[in-house]
Amino acid sequence: MAGKRALVILAKGAEEMETVIPTDVMRRAGITVTVAGLTGKEPVQCSRDVVICPDTSLEEARKQGPYDVVVLPGGNLGAQNLSESPAVKEVLKEQDAKKGLIAAICAGPTALLAHGIGFGKNVTTHPLAKDKMMNGDHYKYSENRVELDGNILTSRGPGTSFEFGLAIVEFLAGKETADQVKAPLVLKD
Repeated sequence: MAGKRALVILAKGAEEMETVIPTDVMRRAGITVTVAGLTGKEPVQCSRDVVICPDTSLEEARKQGPYDVVVLPGGNLGAQNLSESPAVKEVLKEQDAKKGLIAAICAGPTALLAHGIGFGKNVTTHPLAKDKMMNGDHYKYSENRVELDGNILTSRGPGTSFEFGLAIVEFLAGKETADQVKAPLVLKD
């Protein structure tokens, strides 16, 4: 398991829980997580006015790659900022080309649509992002709380953040590690 690495791309307007919970869950599993600010390493104001300090800028984080997973938190404004970023497009294209895991939650999967990633795959999103995601018939929609299809992992919203984080851990480190991380979290089954 040694050496698994995750890149979480943090944009202004990101959903806090979808950023912090998967980051925390992955770090509990021993995965090295880099939270990279989309526009630099300055503190980022999230969707509910919580301010998160990224570890570094996306520009710097890219030089430290490759990563085993690229994580896209949701939040409407955050997802829009990810969708409009040429740097995010490059990161996603590189990750997809090597069949590396791409994990997006809530409105985050709309950035996959914007950048042409994972067409033909089963995906899920926040219910309010479903219509946007299904515009153009590029994906098969799932109502599952977490959906994994090949190297594309998607999830529904703040309330699925733990399941999303644990699914990333299971993909990268196996079910046993995911179960070990889950037990002390006292999650409801």
